[in-house]
Amino acid sequence: DASHLSPVEGAQTPEKEVGSLVYEGCSVRTREDSVATVLDKDANGTNLAMKWQRHGVKMPQLKVKLVITGDDFGYCDRRNRGIVDCFQAGGISNVSLLVNAASAENAAELAKRHRIPIGLHANLSEGAPVCQELKTSSLLNKDGFFHGKMGFRQVLQSGQMNMAEVEAELRAQIKRFCELTGRLPSHMDGHQHVHVLPEVREVFAQVLSDFGISYTRVPVEPGLHSCTFLPPHLQDFYLQVEKDALQSVEVFHRYGIRWPDVYLGLSTMGQNMSISNLQRALSFALQARTSIAAQAGDLCGPGLCQPITVELMVHPGYPSHPLQGGCGEGPDDFSQSSDRLHELNMLRDPVLHSYYKQQGILLCAFSDL
Repeated sequence: DASHLSPVEGAQTPEKEVGSLVYEGCSVRTREDSVATVLDKDANGTNLAMKWQRHGVKMPQLKVKLVITGDDFGYCDRRNRGIVDCFQAGGISNVSLLVNAASAENAAELAKRHRIPIGLHANLSEGAPVCQELKTSSLLNKDGFFHGKMGFRQVLQSGQMNMAEVEAELRAQIKRFCELTGRLPSHMDGHQHVHVLPEVREVFAQVLSDFGISYTRVPVEPGLHSCTFLPPHLQDFYLQVEKDALQSVEVFHRYGIRWPDVYLGLSTMGQNMSISNLQRALSFALQARTSIAAQAGDLCGPGLCQPITVELMVHPGYPSHPLQGGCGEGPDDFSQSSDRLHELNMLRDPVLHSYYKQQGILLCAFSDL
């Protein structure tokens, strides 16, 4: 019975991946020893590797450990290819896999081939379930698919969602992740933020605790209330997500689950992603660093402040073709939108990478935190 699945026997715990930092036009792969590998590219885009001694280079003060997570990995082949291209260009440092998506197997293979740090994007709202025992359940509509982003919330609010079935599907998705990747996810969050919803958050936290998955996402974005450029319907949805996330903090704490100090990504999605808007969002993270240090009694003088951890949620890729991809129902408008390519182009912009360098921002994965 999928509802009683225990942590997968023999599954590897997440490997510690290397991080990256854009420094003087190079992408620096950091390790704990004194030597880092610098990857640069020639005019043909070919990687050139060389070694340098870290103590011989003056590095900017490290202020932020930034996890840039590409969500919806596995959605379709084109989305996968765009996410890999973004990773190789230093635009993202981490991905989140939809195991019930059409190209999940391809995504898992690409992650292995390119050594992309990978977590699980638990999906309870789009497409078909992984757990075979749930083909008829409170999770599904009359057509045998999940209820959708808003439909899931409506069924949950009506009291008709069976939490035992939610738990069974979450466990089945972790098992499927292990089958695809050979290891447990380094982190686990929820597609369309379902993991912070009432009742679901408790089950979600229990499952993560049972499997020893220590990191999740808490989507509370500093500065969100001042984003007047967001249309009212999005602002309302995001503020509800934030309210649900704040109410999840006590639950996640109780189960020993962790998350980065700051979350970003709601105000920078799609066409709202620009260099200036990303810089605005990251400036809130830098301000939060000073605030956190002050609360800890740190005067935050030169070299005294510890770097804060930040997750930036993004959705880069090449737009899905009609009838290709998805999670069983075909691709949605979001995946077919040119916004996916827009995000890809913004994230690999050299101007943004220079900003990281100037501000002491290190790109890393959840497994580096």
